Amino acid sequence: MIRGRVVGFVTGLLLSTIASVSAQTTLRVGDQKGNSQAVMEAAGVLRDVPYKIEWKEFPAAAPLLEALGAGAIETGLVGDAPFTFAAAANVPVKAIGAIRQSREGLAILVPRESHIHDFDDLKGKKIATGRGSIGHQLILAALEARGWSPGDVQIVFLAPSDAKVAYTQGSVDAWATWEPYVSQEEVLFQSRFLITAEGLLPGLSFEVASPNAIRDKRPELEDFLRRLTAARLWSLTHVNAYAEAWGKLMNIPPAVPLNWLGRAKIQIAPIDDGVVADEQQTIDLYFRSGLIKQKLNAADIVDRSFAEAIGKGAGL
Repeated sequence: MIRGRVVGFVTGLLLSTIASVSAQTTLRVGDQKGNSQAVMEAAGVLRDVPYKIEWKEFPAAAPLLEALGAGAIETGLVGDAPFTFAAAANVPVKAIGAIRQSREGLAILVPRESHIHDFDDLKGKKIATGRGSIGHQLILAALEARGWSPGDVQIVFLAPSDAKVAYTQGSVDAWATWEPYVSQEEVLFQSRFLITAEGLLPGLSFEVASPNAIRDKRPELEDFLRRLTAARLWSLTHVNAYAEAWGKLMNIPPAVPLNWLGRAKIQIAPIDDGVVADEQQTIDLYFRSGLIKQKLNAADIVDRSFAEAIGKGAGL
């Protein structure tokens, strides 16, 4: 009887110790414009996390991927184009989950008073975007679809904040950008769309992680992906609540996230054959354009082993 109590006490102490260690683990997560944090907080999936999440905010994917490569973060959300650019530059990164959404939120914009009315009017004109970004990807795809060369437009590489200034001041003629910048321009300043990514690009984004995190923090990454997947599903039927949470987090008028999230229909998907094929399409575009010098194999830069965690988040 006493022996049983001792065993029970030791077992309980061990479980308590394990829980305590787990609670002290920190997962450092990169985010862009509060994208993942806002939806997870709004959906209430962060209330019982058995480890600490340390959020780090980035204005775009390129600095997020730089931070991941430097070991400052362990996971984060990025578009397929900057992910490809980073992988080709030998940044240690793997895609562990895919994000599917409407492609209307990736667009080339002009100010409402601009005399430019379609993409063909941009020949010889200046377009701002980030080097290796999904905006850059959209420009290249649009040029290729028309049989133009990259030299037929002047691509001005700027970070989003600098691109906004150049665009507002008229130093560039157009801006190839993504959400929520697209909705901010559309709603607050009545910018006009020249083209969107519909019919041109897969429109993929990825939850990525460093190989070290995949090795050392797999339980935390699996749990995080499960919660993020559940939160994204919740957001499809709670657009107003998600928009309100995001607007408060970013201090932006609610009309902006409502515009964005109402059409985005963002969902998390496992890495499967379709995702790999779409990522290969992005790799091939960048290789043909000379933006990357080596032709990557998409299957080598993704990790399919998190599919079960995503399935649990989706209730499958």
